[in-house]
Amino acid sequence: MDRTEPRLITSVERGVATVVISNPAKRNAMTTAMWQSLPELLEGLAADPEVRVLVLTGAGDTFCAGADISTLRESAGTAQGLAVEAEEALAAFPRPTLAAVRGYCVGGGGQLAAACDLRFAEEGASFGVTPAKLGIVYAASSTRRLVALVGPGTAKHLLFSGELIDTERALRTGLVDEVLPPGGLDKRVEEYVRVLASRSQLTQASAKEFAAGRTDRDAHWAAEARGSTDTAEGVAAFLERRAPRFTYTTAPTR
Repeated sequence: MDRTEPRLITSVERGVATVVISNPAKRNAMTTAMWQSLPELLEGLAADPEVRVLVLTGAGDTFCAGADISTLRESAGTAQGLAVEAEEALAAFPRPTLAAVRGYCVGGGGQLAAACDLRFAEEGASFGVTPAKLGIVYAASSTRRLVALVGPGTAKHLLFSGELIDTERALRTGLVDEVLPPGGLDKRVEEYVRVLASRSQLTQASAKEFAAGRTDRDAHWAAEARGSTDTAEGVAAFLERRAPRFTYTTAPTR
């Protein structure tokens, strides 16, 4: 395969699935085919019990410069619909997700990063939400997700102006969770996802749903806890001063 061809590159190693956005000719902009392929790709990873964490990143020195603008010429509505479907599929992924950001994280790239549970960025990264530059109505679900992350004031600033913000402001407003010095992103992400992969999926999956505002799953998670050995294993491991061996595995959210 041509390495310059726009594509999503997937690998799974030691419980961590990595999805790399690769379109080097256009700063990793997402093409129609890439938007279309992401939900199915995520569905396959969610069905893999070996996958405990997902990392989304970009090839080279940038995360994603947004949607390939040429795809908006024929039908901006269709292109936006595909982006929202991909964003929602990422948000619904049943295990922890982390966006590892360097360089530009703009437009559709920002949508994908916001749909992840966590965002770590390297100093020098730039963030922007740019529909006002194109005369596009930003999707309601995407707007609500952005507001939940950064609050209405910063969300309005980003949406009204389309201006880029740096990592310092992104960290201050809650758009990113950690900022790493140049060259430090990969090591920190590797260390952190190793921690996530060692923790209880029962705790993570229930917390992910509750944090997203679901109020109809209390009984479900109470039943899951009763049927799981994770609590007993966690307590035993603590008392025995050893690493726990959690066995609960999440299924795709319904």
